[in-house]
Amino acid sequence: MKLLFNARIYTQDKTRPQVSAILIARDRVLAIGDKDELLSLAHGRIEQQDMQGKTILPGLTDAHLHIQHYALGLQKIDCETDTKEECLHRVAERVKKAIPGEWILGHGWNQNSWPPFIPPTSGGKESASPVPPLVGGDGGGGWPTASDLDAIAPNNPIYLTAKSLHAAWVNTAALKLAGITVNTPDPKDGKIQRDDSGNATGILLESAMQLVGNIIPVPSLDEIAAAIEKAQPILWKMGLTGIHDFDRRDSFMALQYLHAHGKLKLRVNKNIPVDSLDHAHELGLRTGFGDDWLWIGSVKAFMDGALGPRTAAMFQPYLNEPENLGILNMDGEELFEHARRAADTGLSMTVHAIGDRANHEVLDAYEQLRAYETEKGLPHLRHRIEHVQVIHPDDAPRLAQLDIIASMQPIHATSDMHMADRYWGERAALSYAWRTQLNHRAHLAFGSDAPVESPNPFLGLHAAVTRRRAGASSPADGWFPEQKLTLPEALSAYTLGAAYAANAEDRLGKLVPGYLADLIVLEQDIFNCNPDDLLKIESCATMIGGNWVWHNQG
Repeated sequence: MKLLFNARIYTQDKTRPQVSAILIARDRVLAIGDKDELLSLAHGRIEQQDMQGKTILPGLTDAHLHIQHYALGLQKIDCETDTKEECLHRVAERVKKAIPGEWILGHGWNQNSWPPFIPPTSGGKESASPVPPLVGGDGGGGWPTASDLDAIAPNNPIYLTAKSLHAAWVNTAALKLAGITVNTPDPKDGKIQRDDSGNATGILLESAMQLVGNIIPVPSLDEIAAAIEKAQPILWKMGLTGIHDFDRRDSFMALQYLHAHGKLKLRVNKNIPVDSLDHAHELGLRTGFGDDWLWIGSVKAFMDGALGPRTAAMFQPYLNEPENLGILNMDGEELFEHARRAADTGLSMTVHAIGDRANHEVLDAYEQLRAYETEKGLPHLRHRIEHVQVIHPDDAPRLAQLDIIASMQPIHATSDMHMADRYWGERAALSYAWRTQLNHRAHLAFGSDAPVESPNPFLGLHAAVTRRRAGASSPADGWFPEQKLTLPEALSAYTLGAAYAANAEDRLGKLVPGYLADLIVLEQDIFNCNPDDLLKIESCATMIGGNWVWHNQG
């Protein structure tokens, strides 16, 4: 047994919200209270640990994370820079270490945050030639081009994913390897960005990314598993003890491999792609199948694109782009057909929806699904919408009315606020609208969408309670401050809400008897600190299943 005492323990349980000691037996919480009370209950060998007044919270869960992409991304070039010039510099440094023909991979660029600049020539000097105008240009520094990359990497194919993961920037070598020419048609639900002559510019949107992405050498299962194992301590240090994973088959296989070898030390709710639904249906897979470490979540579908590349499906055009309504992958009727088939087996649905049109179509499908569940005598499963980034006022109450979980990412708001104002205008008032959803009594589950954003939940908590960026680029009272949450409300979405969304509220999200002993230790009391201090907080010790997996050695 372990007895942790002399601590500020926030249990997330309304009947006993704060205690000073916790007694742990094997992987579960045996009792909570004060030291003397728990010593009277303990028996056998007891490992006592004085926590010296530190704060203890239930372990936090990221309710939307791509663990394979995040883990492998730690090996890629970090392209999240303030300028295109700095991004190209980082790529050039990696190219110097590569052999000819080797793929150069990176992630994180966002053209919306780049100011205009004069690109370097192959000789390393600045050119006096301005960047040529592009089809679909934006209010930032303009879309980057293949020629930007050609100048620094003529002999290596390059594939750089955007921060949103809904666009890719490639060079001419990559375009040639993929066979993309002026005659290559746009794939369904995708777009090859072209110049005035019809030539590919080097920007691939949505499903067009796969034209190059599918020819990149695939990492082996061992490599994926090793990358995930190496990423776990990074997540523990951030305060995460669980994730809801949205990657695909290879990720699932790697997680199973780690679990089988006793190396999986995160609680993982595993969602499966909609194009695997037929296989899941034939096997009879159900939501919740698995164990306390790895279990089946929902069937994931994509309704639209993203804000960054302006592919999120909208009712009205993007500002200053009168022909652009984004990309709608399917309508509500088609989504209902997938959802009906999933429901017949016992699988819940979770759907990516960014734009107001996309959210509307998903809600229409869910309305049909609820009627179908009732008609067929099926359980009303816990269906979700991922992101809910902007919603029409008429649709705002419908998640609560249909008992749909709002799976949202607070850090998206502070990252995207300027883009939302620029492209959505007045519609941004109901974007990233957590308070609106909570007021309507929808269930909230918070995450990061890593590697789109940092998985650090304390950055998400800061965004949720302040709606401000670190620094001076945000209004003092926050962006649309009426959508701010209190810290207890935001923390609940990373604990109780995430557990509920994963059908795990009977064992996760609280520190009470019978629940799994997953907890984090903090030097600061987050309920008694300046909100900006949240940006610097990390776990000094993390316990999962009654075992310490992380200690700050400092």
